[in-house]
Parts: sequence; structure tokens; C-alpha cells
Amino acid sequence: MIQDKGKIKLTNWEIVSVNPNDKLWDWKDLFCFWGVSIQSIIGFSLITSLYLAYDLNFLIVLISCLLGSFLVYIFASLIGKPSQLHGIPFPVFLRISMGVNGARYVALFRGAVGIFMFGIQTYFLSKSIGYLIRISLHVFDNTFLDQDLFFIFFLQMNIVDWFSLIIAVTFQFFLFTNGHSFNKLFINFSAIFIYLGLLLFLSVIVSGYSNELFESFENTLVFENIFYKENIIPILTITGTIFAYFSILIVNFGDFSRYVMNKKELNKGNLSLLLNLIIFSIFSVLIVLGADIILEKNSINIERILTNPTDIIGKFDNISLSVVALFFILLASASTNLIANYVPTQNTLLNFLPNRLNLKSSGIVIALLAFLIASFWQSLLSQIGILSFIDTAASLFGPIFGIVITDYYFLKKGKIVNKDIFSSLSHSTYYYSGGWHIKAIYALFIGFIFSSSTIWNANLSFLQSYSWLVGALISSVVYYLLANR
Repeated sequence: MIQDKGKIKLTNWEIVSVNPNDKLWDWKDLFCFWGVSIQSIIGFSLITSLYLAYDLNFLIVLISCLLGSFLVYIFASLIGKPSQLHGIPFPVFLRISMGVNGARYVALFRGAVGIFMFGIQTYFLSKSIGYLIRISLHVFDNTFLDQDLFFIFFLQMNIVDWFSLIIAVTFQFFLFTNGHSFNKLFINFSAIFIYLGLLLFLSVIVSGYSNELFESFENTLVFENIFYKENIIPILTITGTIFAYFSILIVNFGDFSRYVMNKKELNKGNLSLLLNLIIFSIFSVLIVLGADIILEKNSINIERILTNPTDIIGKFDNISLSVVALFFILLASASTNLIANYVPTQNTLLNFLPNRLNLKSSGIVIALLAFLIASFWQSLLSQIGILSFIDTAASLFGPIFGIVITDYYFLKKGKIVNKDIFSSLSHSTYYYSGGWHIKAIYALFIGFIFSSSTIWNANLSFLQSYSWLVGALISSVVYYLLANR
């Protein structure tokens, strides 16, 4: 009876080992997962900026992007394999190295970053909904928005903004609390639908401006001076930038890899990240170049080439195009929010309060906190530099990764005592010292000092894109030396 009570404290049906019959993800599902991860406004702007906004060799950028994504492939495979094999999510896997109690609190850092980013992303998602509402009201009556009601602001948002925010939060809550099977369908639908949308936009551009577009694209294909030593710094910089973009997904990748059929599908699926990067790069670069040609043909002057999709849409001043594009942006933003922020946060909460929370109740907690963060984003949080603190908290992810990988592969040799993962008995394998593995916590703290210093120390700011890797390396070495004694 005592043993049962000890296990109950750490057990939740949503975070226990996945039934082998429920491991239905294959490489195509992971292709869509990685596709969703890059199909965002930030991803679009980042890729197009690297290729077009800076005076860089096209092949240098391509090689650097592939190097960065290959690093992501390596690390995602390392942390994804244990979860795939044992069917457990990241916070539960963390118990093995941090202790059953230590994992609850360490994982909260991932949850804190996730909930803040979910709230911020929800705010921007609500802005797209607000645009659609304003467009609809304007079409219905072009004087409707001139009423005094729409000039009353609270926390720098009017009634349309608040209504849009409520819709955004409610929409995501009902969409994301249907379980992993529905999440997989949504991820797959979103990835394919967005690619079809990009293909549609590109087809429209090519049909009218094919010669100008291909000539403009050909001008970007400069393959000279690739092996000059001056290219080393750009290669390292872009590689670090691409890796940093995807790094938030790595530590929690086990939340998704636990549903993959086998290691072969996992490896193939992770390699599809490189394919996604190539496909998305071609689409985004050609669309930006095409949009620039169209704007120039229509005598719309712009000081620089536009790489942000919302800026591009705004320049066209076409209601139909704006509505269609906003729907694509909404879908892309929601699916990215799901994999990067919602699911990691939900599993963190379920791991922290396993007996009190389920899919719906944890979703309510996330929705309420996201609503508060989004409500104060414009008027307060964006003004006090909250993103610097979020980046600092996120710099803990590298050290966490370094410890769990070193512990699993080099110290425990890939062996897990499954019955003790959900046991809080003092003699269980992962109870350590009161449920905390002190050596792992110490190594985590040391790694965090080094990784966060790249953010706050001006002399080390050139390493900020590599803060994740710096922290992972330091913590793994320190932990190995401590735990191997």
C-alpha cells in the first residue's frame, strides 16, 4: 500500500509510457513537425533576411543553414531516442538524472519560458484575428470603425483587440486539448496546407513575372570566393543563428518522439529537417523576390527589400490577398505555438502536479496565464525588456541537455529502471537525496553561469548564438566528472 501511494504521487496517464500500439508517428509525421517549426513569420523573415538582406554569398548561406540544421538533427536524435524507446516525455526523462523531485522544479524553467512565449505568440496571433475583424467590419460598413466605442483603450487595446485576444486564447484551448492524436493531425494538416499556400502564391507570381523572377534569383546565385578565410566568420555566425532558432525545440523533442514507431523512422524524420529547410528557403526567397518585382512594377517605392510577410501584404493594399494571407499566418502561428510552447508547457505542468491536472485542467491553466501575459504585453511586458529574462531562462536548456545526455549515454549506458521512474520511495533508483540529484543540480548551475554569461556579458556577446552549446558542453563535463567518481 505504501509503495502504491509513492507511485501515485508521480503518475499521470498523460505522461506514463506510451503503449506500443499508440506509437503511430513515422518519418512523414516528423517531416510535418519540422515543417511547422520553420513555417512561422519569424522563420520566414529569418531565412529571407539571411539570403537577401545581407551581402553574403548564396552558397555560404545555404551551407551554413544546412550545418545549423544538421547540428539540430544530431542533438534532436540524441534526446529523442530515449523517449522513443521508453515512451516517456521530457519531464519524466529528466527524473532519471535530476531526481524525481528535482525534475519537477527544473522542468518548470522550460514551462515558464513556454508559457511566456505562448502568451506572446497568442498576442500576435490575436492581432491577425483583429485585422480580419476590422477588414470584415470595413467591408460591411466603411464608417463603422469610426464610432467612439473603438477609440476607448484599456492597456493600449480597444474592444476589437480584446475580443480578438479572447478568440485567440479560446480557439487554441479547444484546439490543443484534444490529445496527441488530434495534435498529430493538426500538425500534418498545417504543414501541408502552408506549403500548398506558398506554392499557390509562388505560382501566381511566376505566371505573371517568370522571366524577371528567375533573372532576379539567378543574380543571387553567386558561387565565387566560397573557400576564402573571410567566409569562416559568416559561416559560424549563420550556423549558430539557425541552431539557436531551433534550439528551443531540442530539449523537449522527447514530448513528440515518444510517439514515433521506431528508431529508423525517427532518424529519417529528423533528417527531413534539412529537406524542409531547403524547400522553405526556395519558396520564401522566390516569394520575396517576386513580391519585390511586383511592387516595383506597380511603382510602389520601398527603401529596402521586404522580408516580413506582414510588411509585404501591407504594401499590396489588396483586401482579398490580405484575408487569404492572414488565414495562412493564423494557421502557421497556431501550429508553431502548439509544438514550441503549448505541449512542452502542458507536460511540464502534468509532471509538476500529476494528481491534480489533466489535459483540460492544464489547458485552462495555460490559457489563463497566456491571457494575462498577452493582456499586459503591449503596455508593460514589452517595455521592460522581458525577452532578455526569457532568453536567460532559456539559456538553461543547453545545460539540461548536456546533463541528461551524459547521464543516459555515458553513465547509465542507456539503461532505465522503468518501475522507479514513477516511484517516490526513498530506496528507489531515482530518489537520490530527498528526490534531488545534487551533483546534477550543481553541474546545471555551473553550465547556466557560462551559457547566461553570453547574454549578459558584453565581452561574450559574440557567443550568444552558441549559448545553448556552451552550456551543454560545460554542464556535461562537470556532471561527468562529479557523477563518475
